[in-house]
Amino acid sequence: MPLPSLGRLSSRTNLKAATSGRHRGSAKPADDGVVEDTELTSYLAALAPDADNESTGSGKRFGEAQVYQLRMSLIASQQLKDIAHERNISPQALALEWVLERLNWEGQAASAQDQRQQAGAELSDLTDEFHFPADAFDAPALGRH
Repeated sequence: MPLPSLGRLSSRTNLKAATSGRHRGSAKPADDGVVEDTELTSYLAALAPDADNESTGSGKRFGEAQVYQLRMSLIASQQLKDIAHERNISPQALALEWVLERLNWEGQAASAQDQRQQAGAELSDLTDEFHFPADAFDAPALGRH
């Protein structure tokens, strides 16, 4: 007769009967003295999203956010981990912070460039501009004698 294992119990060696506790699929007793809170139930139903937007798949929606995957070299990945460790945050949080900072910077730079272009257009209206005919410089220059 084989001896039961002293480590983890498996279905082969577990000779104990299953407990009679409630499981997810088991039926509830008809009256256990608990009254359903319909107000709480309706409140929780109102908070629940209509559609399940959450996903962790590549490029799929997660709530209202977009999920991106980044592939880095081992050196860059280790550098990110080291800096994140020094700052006591996760590498993912640090990478997200950097991306958001860069997007903010790019937005400010684009806005500043737009302002410079608008100011330049306004300035050119105030200056004298000379327009020459397109063929004015086609003739060869006359040499001095």
